Amino acid sequence: MPCIEPEFFWRYKPQRPNTSVSLVVLLAFLLGCAAEPLREPGINRPQEVIRVSDDGTHFVFSGSGSKFTPWGFNYDHDRTNRLLEYYWKEEWNTVAGDFVEMKALGANTVRVHLQVSRFMKSAEELNSESIEQFARLLRLAEATGLYLDITGLGCYDKPDVPQWYNDLDEAPRWEVQARFWEAIARTCSHSPAVFCYDLMNEPVLTEDKKSRDWTPGAFGDRYFVQRLTLDFAGRTQQEIAKAWVDKLVAAIRKHDSRHLITVGAIPWAMVWPNAKPIFYSKEVGANLDFVSVHFYPESGKVDKALTALAVYQVGKPVVIEEMFPLSCSVEELDQFIEGSQSRNLACGWIGFYWGKTIAECKAEKQSMADAFVLRWLEYFANKSAEILDVQSRKE
Repeated sequence: MPCIEPEFFWRYKPQRPNTSVSLVVLLAFLLGCAAEPLREPGINRPQEVIRVSDDGTHFVFSGSGSKFTPWGFNYDHDRTNRLLEYYWKEEWNTVAGDFVEMKALGANTVRVHLQVSRFMKSAEELNSESIEQFARLLRLAEATGLYLDITGLGCYDKPDVPQWYNDLDEAPRWEVQARFWEAIARTCSHSPAVFCYDLMNEPVLTEDKKSRDWTPGAFGDRYFVQRLTLDFAGRTQQEIAKAWVDKLVAAIRKHDSRHLITVGAIPWAMVWPNAKPIFYSKEVGANLDFVSVHFYPESGKVDKALTALAVYQVGKPVVIEEMFPLSCSVEELDQFIEGSQSRNLACGWIGFYWGKTIAECKAEKQSMADAFVLRWLEYFANKSAEILDVQSRKE
């Protein structure tokens, strides 16, 4: 199968037919996911908090001790390329339907991406409406039995990032980031539906004293990479990363001592084979519970990706927090997943879902994008039983 550029997926805009979901669950969603969460048929037990296994190799349910294997989707934007917070209030039924659809495909984990601009009105003031809507999303996750990978501090849409935030120097910027995480942790502390907090998507440690650009480089029309500082000021990368991680972890732990914390990292070992992980080094990552890395294997280079993944064996569980057959076939992505599993290099895998079901991909005239997404979703659904069979086993 040919490789597809990411912009190819972001630009197609098919119409959405009605989604077929359980009437009981959908009714609960359309009523706003009341404080008492309803259970989707087929979920046999209440959700349990996830923790790292005693041997540090995988995850377990805190009560039963059974294995938990993160398997799911990044729910980062919809089929028209809108970020979640652009439509999650006015089009709540769409979000609710998408969660049911992801569950039906076999997912147990959904990664959501929260933007600074939507949660902070100023350096001091939180956006209470966004906090309330996020709490609603948390109840939705409880209702569907899905676990959330909550990734924060997004600045993906550059024009939407407030100027007051870009103008801040490192120290006050970190203070805003700490306030953001305090608010999220306070909201989530009592919910069993949280898999983890991801402090930031793909932070990087490079300087930019002149232009003061906190978000370097674009992927399509989004900015997924973010600097932690503009000026090293005589410090090492490890010293900066440790100070930042420890500050934000402390902010979360003020309100939540149970849920796991991680950072979604770029696997630089794919570019430089001898590159060592900064955020998961002993000098930096003591307060991070597990490793999260983002892999998009290239066609014909699956072994290279697995070799790079091995760099992240630091005595903690490893989750492939982003993966997709952007530059390889679905079959080669499967080889990557199989290789990472058989070699004990990873214990969780998270792909992408953009709100279009298998049935919708098959309907009417099928575009090239529909055909490719269909192949991916069919693979994911078929793979789910194999991956999640692990969860039926005891420690």
